[in-house]
Amino acid sequence: MTLVVDGRRVAVAPGLSVAAALARVGDGVTRTSVSGMARAPLCGMGICQECRVDIDGRRVLACQTVCRDGMDISTGLPQRLRRPHPEPGDAP
Repeated sequence: MTLVVDGRRVAVAPGLSVAAALARVGDGVTRTSVSGMARAPLCGMGICQECRVDIDGRRVLACQTVCRDGMDISTGLPQRLRRPHPEPGDAP
């Protein structure tokens, strides 16, 4: 299935949580703190709220949301903090 993460189309396996998908296709960052630090899921069960992302314009917990084909996910992470993502065919 295909998702759009911060404007980039990515393919993920069905059945993954959004938090797991973000970890597999990028650096797993879900948001920034008020001081601008990158944040990522911590507890994996919806308690810590560190995995808040916007999906199709609604704020949700990435660890509690199963991926659907075509989801548009926004982490709100500034471009300067994003890690480059490998393109298909890039050497590991």
